[in-house]
Amino acid sequence: QVQLVESGGGLVQAGGSLRLSCAASISISSMRAMGWYRQAPGKQREWVATSNSGDNTDYVDSVKGRFTISRDNVKSTVYLQMNSLQPEDTGVYYCNAREWVYGTQYWGKGTLVTVSS
Repeated sequence: QVQLVESGGGLVQAGGSLRLSCAASISISSMRAMGWYRQAPGKQREWVATSNSGDNTDYVDSVKGRFTISRDNVKSTVYLQMNSLQPEDTGVYYCNAREWVYGTQYWGKGTLVTVSS
């Protein structure tokens, strides 16, 4: 069973930074893609960033230039560096892993990020 454990969330003032980590129980280099999603209060979960097996990255427009996704394949850990945080970035951030076969996805339990104005 694949396990993903997020950490690094917390309370930060607008303009501040946080670094989220996602420790995986499997080799993330074997995954088609690793990503981050978030869910704001009362809203649907949305995609934030992806790092695929080719080391290409992609971001939702609202975080481009502020967030950076990276990975350490040796540690099987994915990171999300979040700078210039805004109140609208508040939410629970989830780590996601997608397999090559059938595109099976796995989710962590999430870490809460709260940005105060």
